[in-house]
Amino acid sequence: MTTLPDPADVTVLTGGGGWFGRAFLDAVARPRPEHGPVARDGEVRVLAATPAEVPDILAVLPRAVVHVGDVADRDVLARLLRGATGASVIHAAGVIHPARVADFERVNVGGTRALVDAAAAAGVRRVVHVSSNSAFGVNPTPSDRFRQHEPYRPYLGYGHSKMRAEQLVLEASATGLVETAVVRPPWFYGPFQPARQSTFFTMVAAGRFPVLGDGRQARSMAYVDNLVQGVALAERHPDAVGQAFWVADREPYAMADVVATVARVLDEEGYRTSGRRLRAPAVVGRVAERVDRVLQGRDVYHQQIHVLGEMDKTIACDVSATVETLGYDPQVDLAEGMRRSVRWCAANGVPIAPRKDGTRKDSR
Repeated sequence: MTTLPDPADVTVLTGGGGWFGRAFLDAVARPRPEHGPVARDGEVRVLAATPAEVPDILAVLPRAVVHVGDVADRDVLARLLRGATGASVIHAAGVIHPARVADFERVNVGGTRALVDAAAAAGVRRVVHVSSNSAFGVNPTPSDRFRQHEPYRPYLGYGHSKMRAEQLVLEASATGLVETAVVRPPWFYGPFQPARQSTFFTMVAAGRFPVLGDGRQARSMAYVDNLVQGVALAERHPDAVGQAFWVADREPYAMADVVATVARVLDEEGYRTSGRRLRAPAVVGRVAERVDRVLQGRDVYHQQIHVLGEMDKTIACDVSATVETLGYDPQVDLAEGMRRSVRWCAANGVPIAPRKDGTRKDSR
């Protein structure tokens, strides 16, 4: 077994107010076995995109040193990394569902370029970049799985931006500019979820989330604590340098099974569920994709159309290289992860669906 070095005295996290960012900070505050080597006692600096994110960050890690600013602003990054020689940097900032398609280039590519340059200038130890399956598009056949060394086939604007960001990060390591590693998560789920994931729960409960075709198209998913483990391993493992790794639950899930599992968990957790399943032909997804391409070509991004355009496709990865190289051992599967997600919603007053006892809202 490889002995991992102790974490640096300074850890820097961009995108600290986001879904993964808060999950990572929560794991630092309250590490559990499924988090892997995430515990650390040193300074944790966090970049928040807006002042509104600061209370949520401090709620999960009160000792965090929070900076506010744009990840693409080089002056902001210089302040964030001042005196951070030897630090590890977790780069999770980015946009997924932007106001304008042009934001993909400005934030995901421009922000990553600025971050890599600032990290090199500051003399940080390692940058771990949180990438995406979208840089690799969709699997060409239902049985195919993305491997560690997979050719890029970016899917629309987001995919192109994540591909270019990943290439920048890996090139920085190859040229000796700064030590880097890349983690590639697919669709993830779990506590600290944004409104779009809560809407997914609401639609499933009401029987309004569409399963396209036969529902057997596979989707890799990553419970956030599994993702935290993968990032923490990539941050510290000597064999991660200059490499990219898929981080997801151990096996992909059929899309119909994902929806059925969410419905079952909601029912068991005391929510009303309709018992209905909305089915639609696979061509609906193909039409949505075409519309999405036209809109993005005009610098227009429509979240619902974009998501629908992916629903008929297999997007699945093989995590075996991550297991073998980094010792990755995902502990939480779909049913347990969705249960924890639903309970987080209940504990944080996030309404999903009517309760069986007649109430609508969950209480804090």
